[in-house]
Amino acid sequence: MNIPPKKELMNRSLSTITINIGKSGVNESVIEEIKRQLKAHEVIKIRFSKGISTEKQNFIKEITEKSKSTLIDFRGNVAVLFKKKR
Repeated sequence: MNIPPKKELMNRSLSTITINIGKSGVNESVIEEIKRQLKAHEVIKIRFSKGISTEKQNFIKEITEKSKSTLIDFRGNVAVLFKKKR
């Protein structure tokens, strides 16, 4: 897969959709919404609530595997994901 430069993706992420993940965590409906947003925008941000900081890495792994996306950046409670449009 040919991924654009990180700087370009980070610039695009400034104006992208942000999906919030709360205490209930990641379920199938959240994964489906992430897939829909990736299909429409290629780059999305996911913000995790502060209460689930211990599980963030597991959630990111699950999200990237199920949505077949690539983690571009992960700082604090915000992850930036990319998936090339077909």
